[in-house]
Amino acid sequence: MASKRNQPKTAPSSPAGGAAEFRDVDLKELRGALDRARVALSAEDYALLTGAVDTFTALTRELQLKGVTLERLRRLFLGSTSEKTKKVLGDDDRKESAPEVPPKSGVTEEKAKGHGRNGAAAYTGATREKVVHASLHGGDTCPGCVTGKVYPMKEPAMLLRVQGMAPLEATVWECDRLRCNGCGEVFTASAPAGVGTQKYDESADAMVAMLRYGAGVPFNRIERLQRGMGIPLPASTQWGLVERRVDALLPVFDALVRVAAQGEVVHNDDTSMTVLELGERTREEALAAGESEKIAGRTGVRTSGIVSVVGERKVALYFTGRQLAGESLEEVLQERLARLPPPIQMSDALSHNLPAELKTIVANCLAHGRRHFVDLVDNFPDECRKVLETLAEVYKHDDTARAQKLNAHQRLLLHQEHSGPPMKKLKTWMQGELDEHRVEPNSPLGEALRYMLKHWPALTLFLHVAGAPLDNNICERALKKAILHRKNSLFYKTVYGAQVGDLYMSLIHTAELNRIAPFPWLVALMRNADAVAKAPDAWLPWNYTASAR
Repeated sequence: MASKRNQPKTAPSSPAGGAAEFRDVDLKELRGALDRARVALSAEDYALLTGAVDTFTALTRELQLKGVTLERLRRLFLGSTSEKTKKVLGDDDRKESAPEVPPKSGVTEEKAKGHGRNGAAAYTGATREKVVHASLHGGDTCPGCVTGKVYPMKEPAMLLRVQGMAPLEATVWECDRLRCNGCGEVFTASAPAGVGTQKYDESADAMVAMLRYGAGVPFNRIERLQRGMGIPLPASTQWGLVERRVDALLPVFDALVRVAAQGEVVHNDDTSMTVLELGERTREEALAAGESEKIAGRTGVRTSGIVSVVGERKVALYFTGRQLAGESLEEVLQERLARLPPPIQMSDALSHNLPAELKTIVANCLAHGRRHFVDLVDNFPDECRKVLETLAEVYKHDDTARAQKLNAHQRLLLHQEHSGPPMKKLKTWMQGELDEHRVEPNSPLGEALRYMLKHWPALTLFLHVAGAPLDNNICERALKKAILHRKNSLFYKTVYGAQVGDLYMSLIHTAELNRIAPFPWLVALMRNADAVAKAPDAWLPWNYTASAR
């Protein structure tokens, strides 16, 4: 008989049979095991496993929360298709299941916003060619009726044709070479005018930057795409193209920081990021690299996003490192003119979003408070409906102010008249639910109500201060560029690589926020590097065309 020691081991099974046994895992021990295994892993494998451990840690923390719902976990990992009030409350589903009612005569159904074809005017980057009528000119006799005369119409007939091409195209000039059979001297044909001396011109550099940092396409994917188009572009070459333009673009980034510091409203938030060099750097190495005592002891890395509203203009800035969102904002506001009043700062209610020294008028994101009730609508439908419908009314009034192009003071008066009363009723109702013990304070619904009441002054700043926004959505949308990088590329390898990414993302998204095409702007900055260095304030997205003439 074989001894027990030599018998194959089998995994313990649960009472139901078949399933592996669950183990209690200490997260610190798991992190320590990963650190010990680092020497045997490549940087890419280590970053991949670190992401898996971070995901496991986040899931564990969520499961430890009181009253966590399957719906919340589903949204956390799969995302939410929509948080619109009608969708959350199921009103859209009831509408879809209702019998169709024929429309009243004479009433046309309003077309959904954003649907339909793009007109020719939307193709601002298209080449335009004027086509002259082959046989008719203004003043000629009409060939149709033979009595009238034809005259040019103000609007021409538009024909639009779109062709496909590689993001980067190449031209090969085959220059004739002639050799003397006597002396052996070679004579080569001169290159055509305008060919230039660089293999990759400014438009190539700008296109790689747009794909990499504007669209979030990793270098290796661009390489495969270009190879398929018959125009090779190695990933290492792409990095060289975007990196060599950094010095030319930095003066404009610094100018944007100065503009952002003067904003009436500044939005800020952050998202997690991985920088391999920071993960490998010890505290002593961090101090030697110039990091402060406070920052050097941190392990978390994040990308902080700032969107500043300066009059009709907007500036987006990105900063990646161990610094908190509030610390990044404080660095920007150091450039603020002393004569200006404190700006309105919109963020969520986390304390690390606030600058430590500089004063701001704090507004908190109403969408964050609302999201607590979106997560609980299945368990507390009546209570959540009351909150969500009240907030929907507030957003409706804000849409009205935007549609009527009201100024900040007029918008404040509109909200005070129409949003103030329902918000006052909502606060009274929420306080009553807790005071009269109709809701358990430590339940998920109780925590959502307490969050709203605790931050009520900052959540309702739009009722008291002109220009205060309702939410931080504009900054969350800006951070999607950093999230897209994290999703597609997983990490930055070095701190310098992260700084290059922050630079390009800041320039590209600032142009997009101001409805300026970023590609021609980047090309203009690269082609006029000397002029940009001397007067960067004249080369911002909203005024560069005058300088580029």
